[in-house]
Amino acid sequence: MKKIILLCAVLAVLAGAYSCTKLDVPVESQYVKSNFPITDADYNALLGTIYSNLSSNYAVPYWRMQELSTDEAILPARDGNFDDGGQYRQLHYHTWTFDHANVTGVWQWGFGGVNTCNRIISVINASPSSEEKKTASIAEVRAMRALYNYFMMDLYGNIPIITDFPVANLPATQSRAKAFQFIESELLNVIPQLPVKNGSNATLYYGRPTKAMAFALLEKMYLNAQVYTGTAKYTEAVAMADSVLKNSNYSLDAKYRDIFLPNNGPQINETIFAIPYDQQIPGNQFTRFGFFYYLVNAYGFNVGLSIAMSTTPEFYNRFNLPGDARTKTWLAGPQFAPDGSGGFTNQPVYYPGTTTQIYIEPKLTLVPGKPMDLGNTIASQSEGVRSIKYYPDPTIIQATRLNGNDVPVFRLADVMMMKAEAILRGATATTVNGELQTPDVLVNKIRARAGAPAVAGIDLDGLLDERAREFSWEAWRRNDLIRFGKFEVEYPLPNDVLTMDKSVTRRIYPVPAAEIRLNPNLVQNPGY
Repeated sequence: MKKIILLCAVLAVLAGAYSCTKLDVPVESQYVKSNFPITDADYNALLGTIYSNLSSNYAVPYWRMQELSTDEAILPARDGNFDDGGQYRQLHYHTWTFDHANVTGVWQWGFGGVNTCNRIISVINASPSSEEKKTASIAEVRAMRALYNYFMMDLYGNIPIITDFPVANLPATQSRAKAFQFIESELLNVIPQLPVKNGSNATLYYGRPTKAMAFALLEKMYLNAQVYTGTAKYTEAVAMADSVLKNSNYSLDAKYRDIFLPNNGPQINETIFAIPYDQQIPGNQFTRFGFFYYLVNAYGFNVGLSIAMSTTPEFYNRFNLPGDARTKTWLAGPQFAPDGSGGFTNQPVYYPGTTTQIYIEPKLTLVPGKPMDLGNTIASQSEGVRSIKYYPDPTIIQATRLNGNDVPVFRLADVMMMKAEAILRGATATTVNGELQTPDVLVNKIRARAGAPAVAGIDLDGLLDERAREFSWEAWRRNDLIRFGKFEVEYPLPNDVLTMDKSVTRRIYPVPAAEIRLNPNLVQNPGY
């Protein structure tokens, strides 16, 4: 999958570089409807654009809309540096507008992906290849189109549903409930044609939709159905979870840390759907924006990295369970050299040219009178707990500063935790593979893998905290807080001069103004 994504990116660059020169070259080969796509290589080249588009914005702009709008991530200014026109504090304080860079860019990214899927379906329909190949490939594309539409529905609520290519008429806004029904029906329709992960095909279908991916996406939709449609579907969420849990080829990996290392990939047993990245595939810049600059030498880097992004003290305070390995995915307190496998040695790391051990303060104190600005002294730079969940990639290069860690979208732990929540919200516990899976049973499996103590009688508030520990920086925090009715809860910082917009209309983003100007059939969301 990484090779396919990289090939698509290279072809796009070459096409742009040579599109207006050498127009008199002889045609030696030609792809037309009568001969493309036919081979597996043809289909890989054709479908690869879906995945290269997905990776391009998922781990930065899309991720920021889901995480910087919550207590889980914050990108403060440092004496004006990293302010970038206030776009990050606008996300953090829920004061974004209909022309915010991410609001516009992510809309175009998501519906660009939908348009790509529709175009590819039209090409496949005209292909001379076998009906079996066409059916399987169209199912894959429709599953990916459903995923793009889900991202858009979750962010923007009321969205257009576009299935034709080329688009004959300007599409009109559909209600969130209708968008939900469309995505649900698409997934249910294609599940019979999607592959099942088994012991021999994990690599082949890594980063591509499988039956389990569709089940997990439906489970996520059903768990949030009360928010999306006004009708609860917790029993349906449990049924989708069981459809995944019955497949013994998915299991919790022994070490939590392994899931997010730079060399993660098809060998991770609990990955249901991930987005592949490497140093040439644009998109994964967690180390560039979220690492701590003064640690670059200790981690073996020879590149310029940021000091900017961290988490809030309130969020980090949840990492308080004895023995919990998930706590080690954060940099806080005195810093020690890494051991190369996700842990630390006993060797202190010093500020350059000193004998002062680096100390990262788990607090954020804003400069009085400045909006979300920490100042830019070494002391203020050292404030803010940093995440190394996507463990810093030692092969990162200056030219791109991209991580090679693949980023999971759906994994088995989430399927289990969503099932536990659905049961707490009223669904009936079910038996899978001879085991009655109550919320405590499911959550304690995840806790045991992390080395955290078992819990007895977990409730919804406890489950939300457990989701925070398990899925931090995996782009689900906004989704979780809205479902729990806590998206508008403020997390004040010392010397704060800004206040959060607590209107519930902020639970969905506005339709970009630029898109409404282009398409008057789009209707702006309430409150904007």
